[in-house]
Amino acid sequence: MTSMPARKRFPLHTKIAIGFAVGIVAGLIVHATGAHEAAWVQAFTTYVTTPVSKIFLSLIFMLIVPLLFSALVVGIAEMGDVRALGRIGWKTLAHTVVLSAVAVLLGLALVNWLQPGAGVDPALAQQLLADNADRAKEIVASVGTQPRGIDMLVSIVPDNVIAAASSNGTILSLMFFAVMFGIGLVLTPSPHTDVLKRGVEGLLEISMTLIGLVIRLAPVTVFCFMFNLTAIFGFDLLIRLGAYVGVVVLALALHQFVSYSVALKVIAGKSPLKFFRGAQEAMVMAFSTASSNATLPTALRVAEEELGLPRRIARFVLTVGATANQNGTALFEGVTVLFLAQFFGVDLSLGQQAMVMVVCILGGIGTAGVPSGSLPVVALICSMVGVNPVGIGMILGVNHFLDMCRTTLNVTGDLTLATLVASGEPDLGAGETAAAP
Repeated sequence: MTSMPARKRFPLHTKIAIGFAVGIVAGLIVHATGAHEAAWVQAFTTYVTTPVSKIFLSLIFMLIVPLLFSALVVGIAEMGDVRALGRIGWKTLAHTVVLSAVAVLLGLALVNWLQPGAGVDPALAQQLLADNADRAKEIVASVGTQPRGIDMLVSIVPDNVIAAASSNGTILSLMFFAVMFGIGLVLTPSPHTDVLKRGVEGLLEISMTLIGLVIRLAPVTVFCFMFNLTAIFGFDLLIRLGAYVGVVVLALALHQFVSYSVALKVIAGKSPLKFFRGAQEAMVMAFSTASSNATLPTALRVAEEELGLPRRIARFVLTVGATANQNGTALFEGVTVLFLAQFFGVDLSLGQQAMVMVVCILGGIGTAGVPSGSLPVVALICSMVGVNPVGIGMILGVNHFLDMCRTTLNVTGDLTLATLVASGEPDLGAGETAAAP
């Protein structure tokens, strides 16, 4: 008796794309026929699509605290070799922060200049917000209590970590504590802290697993999001979404081919053209897999064989970079938050945009290696600055393509970082490259 062949399953991003397309088509039909005022549409959105969307968002917010805390602590703690490698580790950390800051700043500048989310009818945006009135009230209440000016800087240092963890508005304080906690693990090597570190790593693994389970709901959720949105906004939504994708890709391309080229030439004295020619295999692998971790073996080989980097530096920097040097992720998060703010007519001050920038830099560490891990951080930052997080549903449909693009930037950034660090280490020359692992 022959067994039936196993049914081929669609990958998750294909299912999300299907839900995205079906939701758009159904919503456009409703919008074009004027049926969005019909009783059955009202009932469908009230009792089906809106509750499903809210449950999905609640699940995301539920996992934010354990995910960000554990990922940040592990990301910092993995720099334990900083003490052994001395200045190599600190140079890696410094270049990581600077490159991430440049990436986010570039993205925010382009969004403010090109305004991809501006021009939506305020009445329609308010109608969408009215459909999520309860969530909007919570956001407004949390934002209204946020400190400003110098008080905002002071409030980053929490006097009550538990209170910071329980409030979206003070999540930056929790992230500060997580960074300090990770530094404490690095500076306190002992059998007891090793056990604690493994426990935090276990928490990260659990959080990643739960995020993966929640993301499996995305195909249905993205249908609900897109149906609700397109039924209200019609074709105007597609125009804004296309502009958003264009701005993200433009920002990623500028950072990859301009910012990295300048850094390679000025700091390392290397030819950008030669670098990109040598790194192209890792870049193609990153774009194909949309995974920094899956590309790591290829990146390590490219760093040693094609770019001629010392093995010791390449292994340290690329391994740490796969966790902490996520320029593309940080840039994507910043652009997405400002796009949604423009879409919903929320005017963000320079202080709020600076806060977005800081959280995105830290979020680039806190979301590394998590499937669709940018989603919780984007929703989190939206809540912090008074933007309704329901808009993240628009991003899900195009997220896989943008994930491929930003992963390419992440991996290229890791190789750039390794090149910058190696350029100032003449004592680790060619002999180190051939050294045994």
